[in-house]
Amino acid sequence: MQITMLKAKLHRATVTHAELGYEGSCAIDGHILDYSGIREYEQIQIYNVNNGERFTTYAIRAEDGSGIFSINGAAARLACPGDFIIVCSYAELNEAELKNYQPTLVYFDGKNEMVRTSHSIPVQAA
Repeated sequence: MQITMLKAKLHRATVTHAELGYEGSCAIDGHILDYSGIREYEQIQIYNVNNGERFTTYAIRAEDGSGIFSINGAAARLACPGDFIIVCSYAELNEAELKNYQPTLVYFDGKNEMVRTSHSIPVQAA
């Protein structure tokens, strides 16, 4: 049996560009892609914290160290510069792979600087 698991989460990144005329996708700072394990052209889900929009696209590499999170093509109508987004990628794992599995979680400040990383989300209290 295959189970879809969270592979990587980029939490509360700030949209830096929304380029309607660009060919499509989401450009992400190359260093962030490398750290998170998200590959160029990998399918990603984007959740816009500001307006609730949720959409699927793919990642492309932006300049290393630039802090860029650019929403491109038709998706540029779903996010504006300054919006906070959560970017997630998922992987299909089998039972054996699940035994030691941990996602990569990256948390950002308002300037797209990585402020914390983790491999688990705290238990939600009542």
